[in-house]
Amino acid sequence: MIFSLFNVYLILALFFSFSQKSNIASNTSPNKNDKEIKVGEEITYVVRYGFIKLGEVKLKVLNRKVVNSKDVFSTIAYIDSYSGIPFVDLHQIYYSKVNSSFYSDYFRGLVKKKDYTTFTEYFFDYQKSKIRIKKGKVEPEELWTDSTTFAESMFHDGLSIFYYARMNVGKKKSESLPCFVNEEKVFTRVNYYEKVEKLNIDAVDYDIATVRLDGETDFVSVFGLTGYFEGWFSNDEAAVPIIAKMKVIIGNVTLELKSWKRSGWNPPKYQG
Repeated sequence: MIFSLFNVYLILALFFSFSQKSNIASNTSPNKNDKEIKVGEEITYVVRYGFIKLGEVKLKVLNRKVVNSKDVFSTIAYIDSYSGIPFVDLHQIYYSKVNSSFYSDYFRGLVKKKDYTTFTEYFFDYQKSKIRIKKGKVEPEELWTDSTTFAESMFHDGLSIFYYARMNVGKKKSESLPCFVNEEKVFTRVNYYEKVEKLNIDAVDYDIATVRLDGETDFVSVFGLTGYFEGWFSNDEAAVPIIAKMKVIIGNVTLELKSWKRSGWNPPKYQG
């Protein structure tokens, strides 16, 4: 694939609290245990390669269901390149069921090619310590792979890690997170920081109070992320990702918050 844009993690690796509080933020982090996934939130990012706008990433939380007495959130990410970009025609959809520990219970990825669309599915059965893998083509459906592998722990997919990181942003710590990507068991290293930094984006006319994380992968994810990444998140209970910078197959790209739908929320103002 010439242009596997980005790992929605990640960065962007993250969600969330319904907050009717003031948009004025201090230079200290909020209560780090107040974050929660907000059903109905929709956030959209523009993707830039240098000064060129390549496309958009849109993330939604579709619903929340109780499974075996625990919350499971259905999330989805749409990745689309703009028309008219030379050598780039990217249209992908990633769907993840995120459990109450913010790891993946199920993952489905759709990649639209010129003549057909492929799918990849991971079914995580932690009680039986196994992962079922299905791959193939849709319309007409054609199954290429149906296999299982051992699950010695809970795993992240390329989308669930986005929510996990967002739940932990603003803490001062580092961790290696187990991921199941491209049918491989790998790790993503993430470092979280407490320092509050100001940030500017085109979508708002004031400085935004943010906190930062960074990290590194030693593999190529299903979205094309490879190597170093960093991201800035709103310094409030929502922890909405504002800007992400990451290395992908074609080079370095930036994701910047373009629009959002979240009741009662706007990016918090930085108070210097």
